[in-house]
Amino acid sequence: MARIAGIDLPTQKSVEIALTYIFGIGRTRALRILGKSKVSLGIKVKDLAEDEVRRIRQVIQDEGKVEGDLQKNIAMDIRRLIDIGSYRGSRHRRNLPVRGQRTHTNARTKKGHRRAIPGKKRVVSKKG
Repeated sequence: MARIAGIDLPTQKSVEIALTYIFGIGRTRALRILGKSKVSLGIKVKDLAEDEVRRIRQVIQDEGKVEGDLQKNIAMDIRRLIDIGSYRGSRHRRNLPVRGQRTHTNARTKKGHRRAIPGKKRVVSKKG
């Protein structure tokens, strides 16, 4: 069982896929990490030697922030936007889309479940 950056990597997956379980590492960064640590791509996590795990851990540590440090930085950036009163910060505060998407329709994931407004009912026209 390989444990890197506080995450237990799944043993049955290949190393390049298993590294993406770490927050802040995608496929491209995983391939770059494996290249720098000189670990072959097709190998499974359960077949990794202890020195290979150590090399991967060292490259991740040298390359930059992952997991908790990265999440803390993202949260601090959002908090800064809210504190300075920017437009993006106000969108974060109201829990609305930040990057210019429309909200008249769509944006349900960000806005949440539709709440019924009392007294506002759909009028059905009668044919006669």
